[in-house]
Amino acid sequence: MTRRARPPPPSPAPAPGRAGACGTATVRALAVVLALLLAALPRPAAAQDLGATRATALLPALAPAGWDRPFPGARAQGLITFRGNPARGFHGTGPLPDRPAVLWRAGPYCGLSTDEAGTRQWCGTGWTGQPAIRADAGGRAAEVIFGAYDHAVHFLDPASGRPLRPPFRTGDLIKGSVSLDPSGAPLLYVGSRDDRLRILRLDPGGATELWQIDANAADGVWNNDWDASPLILGDHLLAASENGWLYVLRLNRHRGRDGRAAVAPVLVNRIAGFTPALFAALGDRMVSIESSPMAQDGRVYFANSGGLVQGFDLGRLLAGAPREAALRFEYFAGDDVDATLIAGPDGAIYVAVEDERRPSPAKAATGHLARLDPARWTPADPASARIWSLAFPGRSGGKGGVWATPALFRGHLHLPTHAGGLYTVEAATGRITHVVPMPPHGWSSPAVIGGDLLVAACDGTLWRFALDDPARPRPVWSFRPSGAGCWESTPAVWEGIIYLGNRDGHVYAIGEGPPLPDLPRLASHAPALQ
Repeated sequence: MTRRARPPPPSPAPAPGRAGACGTATVRALAVVLALLLAALPRPAAAQDLGATRATALLPALAPAGWDRPFPGARAQGLITFRGNPARGFHGTGPLPDRPAVLWRAGPYCGLSTDEAGTRQWCGTGWTGQPAIRADAGGRAAEVIFGAYDHAVHFLDPASGRPLRPPFRTGDLIKGSVSLDPSGAPLLYVGSRDDRLRILRLDPGGATELWQIDANAADGVWNNDWDASPLILGDHLLAASENGWLYVLRLNRHRGRDGRAAVAPVLVNRIAGFTPALFAALGDRMVSIESSPMAQDGRVYFANSGGLVQGFDLGRLLAGAPREAALRFEYFAGDDVDATLIAGPDGAIYVAVEDERRPSPAKAATGHLARLDPARWTPADPASARIWSLAFPGRSGGKGGVWATPALFRGHLHLPTHAGGLYTVEAATGRITHVVPMPPHGWSSPAVIGGDLLVAACDGTLWRFALDDPARPRPVWSFRPSGAGCWESTPAVWEGIIYLGNRDGHVYAIGEGPPLPDLPRLASHAPALQ
């Protein structure tokens, strides 16, 4: 993934682990309650199984009693963050259309941006770019919200694609997925390549900025974008930056004197995503975090571009404990991990790895996909956590690996690869059970809706597969909107309508349409190792 060289940082921010005004007994008590509630949550049976009750069934249970008193009775409805919930396992609601058609197309959204390749025009939405869906009290889609490459957050009518509010302008493009507040408060959390993470209030006349943090105002180690989707647990915000740090903030949500939603964020903790040992293993300091934080079993997990996978005790993080006191898991995958970690039903986590760095023993051991068991991990032997690993073919003379976040359903992982191909892998064993040819540059994360798998490919084609046999996805239809280019973003699906941005500059709504012609036969095969 393209990067920007990081400018020299200004004076360092406060040392990590200082809780400041939040280091009180009250905050510590709330942190303990929150950790206990997280630990008590049932583990998901699979990604789609977890999402069957929608994200809102999980998120309120994560909050200490009384945290939402400024907004009594409010609960968010919709697809409110990347992959919908703390475990990043909710993909949306269906059913998917039987006869897909373009209901509307909005845009184009284009803007200039600079990275190491120079200044050029970027159009549409990219990785991860999943829209958020704000639903009304009845669960009907009320607003489609996304950041785009025209340096703006957009707020569209789900029925027509027309703007519901003026766009909120930032200083550079937006790649990551925005997050709505799970409490139902009219708050939006969004990061940008202009180096800032913002909290916006959704007012009737537009979006109002309430707060921001600059990634350059820290002793970061390389980059300064905010691509990871923020995670809100109770009254706390967990946000990972490409400057290498994980930020933990108490939001202190309340109503201002004007009766409108307000925040007063306080830094509770700041955890380094890097270590001296990581720098020594890599031979450089080019380490950032693009993986969105994932919460499971009272812990929060994330990975970075150096391949370091980490898990922390959530209660200790919220109490301001330093990195060493809160660390509960650490594994070196040997190469860039941008994909969000996947939570398994038995406590296992799955990590997808790219080809960005030179080969190493750690990369050879982990491959491009691995199943890790935190219960088996020990500081003396971190590799003991690895249950299995798997490598996928690369492109001739080019990179390989996995940028997309896999989808987990009924004991099987489904994932496209950068070199091409949609792979189905048995989660317990790592055995490849099926491969469907797909074009290269498979960055869009697939979605499981009901018993179907939705895959967006870089040739502009959308595929629907039936998962009646989850080991062998069965093609139902393929659909390519006229003029569509590469799909890099992750689709948002709500009540069967697919909302998805394309690199042609537009965002599409795709739903039920007229009858389709017969589906051409799709070549697929099960590997010989079966």
